[in-house]
Amino acid sequence: MNFFNSIENILNSNSKRELITTVDGSVYTRSDILEKTGRVTNFLYSLGAKPGDRISVQVHKSIENMCIYLACLKGGLVFHPLNPSYKENEVEYFLGNAKPFVIICDPLNLDMMRKLSEPIDIKHIYTLDSYGNGQFSDAVKSCSSSFNTVSRNKDDLAALLYSSGTTGLPKGIMLTHSNLLTNAECLVEYWGFSEKDRLLHVLPIFHVHGLFVALSCILLTGGTMRWADKFTPNYVNQYLPECTVMMGVPTYYTRLLSNAGFGKKHTQNIRLFTSGSAPLLVDTFNNFRDRSGFEILERYGMTETGMNCSNPLVGVRKPGTVGPALPGVTARIVDDFGEIVNIGEVGDLQVKGDNVFIGYWEMPEKTKEDFTKDGFFNTGDQAIIDNDGYVSIVGRSKDMIISGGLNVYPKEVEDVIDMLEGVKESAVFGVNHSDFGEAVVAAVVKVKSYELDVNSVIEQSKGKLANFKVPKYVELVKELPRNTMGKVQKKQLRNKYKHLFD
Repeated sequence: MNFFNSIENILNSNSKRELITTVDGSVYTRSDILEKTGRVTNFLYSLGAKPGDRISVQVHKSIENMCIYLACLKGGLVFHPLNPSYKENEVEYFLGNAKPFVIICDPLNLDMMRKLSEPIDIKHIYTLDSYGNGQFSDAVKSCSSSFNTVSRNKDDLAALLYSSGTTGLPKGIMLTHSNLLTNAECLVEYWGFSEKDRLLHVLPIFHVHGLFVALSCILLTGGTMRWADKFTPNYVNQYLPECTVMMGVPTYYTRLLSNAGFGKKHTQNIRLFTSGSAPLLVDTFNNFRDRSGFEILERYGMTETGMNCSNPLVGVRKPGTVGPALPGVTARIVDDFGEIVNIGEVGDLQVKGDNVFIGYWEMPEKTKEDFTKDGFFNTGDQAIIDNDGYVSIVGRSKDMIISGGLNVYPKEVEDVIDMLEGVKESAVFGVNHSDFGEAVVAAVVKVKSYELDVNSVIEQSKGKLANFKVPKYVELVKELPRNTMGKVQKKQLRNKYKHLFD
């Protein structure tokens, strides 16, 4: 049941065919990637790694980074990707909780990783930069490319990704080989992927969207990729004409629309644009259709589940919806008592299927709390289902902010701000933003006798938070709005500042 077996079967056929071409013109064949993957697997095993060991990776996007992921699958190891922008205090918990056997990091973070590794006795730390160079790639070069793929059961772990909660500690999401394979096979079929497809891959690969969704659709069909280390409108304008598919977050599409040079001349070979990781505005859907001639296919997924719903490849794509539940996924809307609501009524979205993760790492009680007795996962999203079965996400019951397609949990940011000198308390919330979808905003109450500068709050936050979590605007307020029970009313704050970035 090893997910890599399915990938390997495809790549071994016509092994000299191109798989990836980077924006600098480097070409990698299927056999190139298989050989690199084999060498990485051999090296990790030479260190003493064994099936189930976690491999923590905090590096920038590169072909070598992708091969580490594939090597973890091949060797039955557990891939543990971390956003490269995470700061020391964020990484400290992830490492302490995951207890990896090996850490691979950017050279600039080597001293930090050594410091964090000492208390938890991690002996193997290697560097890998954004060009794929470093201690790790040097060590791998001398290893054999021959390695027999390790047998795995369907519920054996393939990846461990963390999703912080609005309260309490970050949660490790355990994704199995079966989770990844069944969801990938479903998307390949539902979105019509074949070996004729060429994907413009501009997404990061520390995140489900770029790592599992985008890569899997190509690796399981024998398609090809134009590979960019990041998204820029210039990359899209240059390379989209040779591609058939592009996957992105709403921010990508709003930035393309703001680029005067983008238009139908770039989309003549395209068959599919998809959007996810954040809500796609109806205006963006309509404006992109008018400019490009294509309707963006919006879908809905989570780290815990992969993809759950999708507008159809052939059929009506309803703007403002994420489409029906995918084949093999059951979605339902329930009220506070767990009873299914009527069509068109708002309630809590629950999903069930082989795509859904098996639980939180070392948190059995939290796992039990987030699943119903009949096996449905509580997504934390509020939604409605229409008469055609199309799901619309209308809110989030957990106050999560999605900025540029990345999740920001207010409590994480509040904990950092509240520790700053001169801060009495804070409330962090999301406000609509034309580029990012939502921007992080903080209302801060200062200690009366202290002269607090809002710019200082932002600058100090940058040292402790990944950039996408840092507030884009901070306002000093005399007090936070509260209800009779003393709970901060973030809805009032969102309404008050809703036009802040208009």
